[in-house]
Amino acid sequence: MNQYDSIVVGAGHNGLVCSNYLAKRGKRVLLLEAGERCGGLASTYEFHPGFKTSVAQYATHLPKRIINDLKLRDFGYASHKLDLEALSPEGDSVSLRSGSLFGASADDMAAYQDYDRLLDKFAQMFQPFWQKTVPPIGNNSLSEMLAFAELGLKIRLMGREDMQEFFRVIALPMYDLLDEYVSSPLVKSLLSWDALIGTKQAPRSPNNSVLHLLYRMQGDSEICVNIQNLVEALTQSAEANGVEIRTAAPVESIQISQESEALAATGVVLESGEAISAGQVISSADPKTTFLSLVGSEWLEIEFTNRIQRIRDRGMVSKLHLALDGLPAFNGLDSPDRRLLLAPDVETIECAFDNAKYGELPEQPVLEVTTPSLSSSDLAPEGKHVMSINVMYTPYALKEGWNVSAREALQESVVKTLETYAPAIRSQILGSELLTPADLESRFHVSGGHWHHGDFALDQLIMMRPTHGAAQYKTPIDGLLLCGAGTHPGGDLTGLPGFNAAREALS
Repeated sequence: MNQYDSIVVGAGHNGLVCSNYLAKRGKRVLLLEAGERCGGLASTYEFHPGFKTSVAQYATHLPKRIINDLKLRDFGYASHKLDLEALSPEGDSVSLRSGSLFGASADDMAAYQDYDRLLDKFAQMFQPFWQKTVPPIGNNSLSEMLAFAELGLKIRLMGREDMQEFFRVIALPMYDLLDEYVSSPLVKSLLSWDALIGTKQAPRSPNNSVLHLLYRMQGDSEICVNIQNLVEALTQSAEANGVEIRTAAPVESIQISQESEALAATGVVLESGEAISAGQVISSADPKTTFLSLVGSEWLEIEFTNRIQRIRDRGMVSKLHLALDGLPAFNGLDSPDRRLLLAPDVETIECAFDNAKYGELPEQPVLEVTTPSLSSSDLAPEGKHVMSINVMYTPYALKEGWNVSAREALQESVVKTLETYAPAIRSQILGSELLTPADLESRFHVSGGHWHHGDFALDQLIMMRPTHGAAQYKTPIDGLLLCGAGTHPGGDLTGLPGFNAAREALS
């Protein structure tokens, strides 16, 4: 008899969500985490004596359905909107707050209302689609055909003009779309950002960035800026539902049995040598780690293995964490209590992307800065603060390699850029931690150090995410499922891959 109905590998937010839903249905669930604590990239840890942080700091878009189903508010979960503000070196700024644009010209603010209204209409059309298993193409059952028909009907019901506009806009680069609406370079930079962050795209990249923005505009989601709060609420909810959680328990392999020609997952073997059996194994690890490391290509057909190997999953974002002696002061701001974008125009973003394409460090770094200790006081000693910086367009494979001099050069370049906007910042730095995409890969066991476990690109989305044969959470191996960010609908802290995978596991 199996020890458990399900073993979930990886206690990141998707693993926690999936485990929760399984346990709520009475399943015996074991959740295994290689690290010392739950959370994965969202786990909180000390990076300098007395100062704590996590790699994920704000990008949570948790649907209200998950929040309510798992009763996360009963376990201390609280959401809070974190506004986005773009700064210029001269001290000017424009911001997005409560669905409106501030600090721009009257023409740009009026045009933004039309722009936002259009994109919101498209985002609402897609919203239910993210919370469903996307059927494969071909040989579909009636229920699967109805799932496609639902999206087609939603598009049709928009009306002819909106439908035509949808198909035109969805393929546009963000640069061209914004050029139709606003004129300010700083406003264009601001409005392009959420379509780009965490991806391998730039403002002039075609076909993907608008769709990524629509994904982030899910209408019923709530943004949480206290990541530690979110992870703790998910963990406590899982334990209350009966999930057994074991940390510091890295999985070495997924056990596979073969009867006749059928393959089945029967459990896992930990690095300690302990074998644990289960009726099914659900992996929240990225697809390459799951299939090539935990399963092994000897159990997979060569064509499937080749498709997994071809997944583009090299990250382009580094993290710089700073321990500060006091609250940072930015030119023109009373408080840095929001997401601060340091990119004066889209050309700066595009040039940084061009550098990264060729394995080079950006000549002018593009930064997104938050001060998470303002909303989570336990991250730093009293009177001190933590600054968390997304350094966009830093390549996984640096041409010269991520040696000491390259790391020092990147950190110095980031600090010099910060000084343009916050002149006293250098004197406030008590300690730091730089994590390149290569560091994220080795430390958090994420192939390529990619936030989303794979590029958000048309050939790696929807019924093709992560690839044919594993895009509906189930895999070519019976009893082995996926529930991580490499599955539909994608990355960010939404919990939707875990939610959808649990439904498939229960079916």
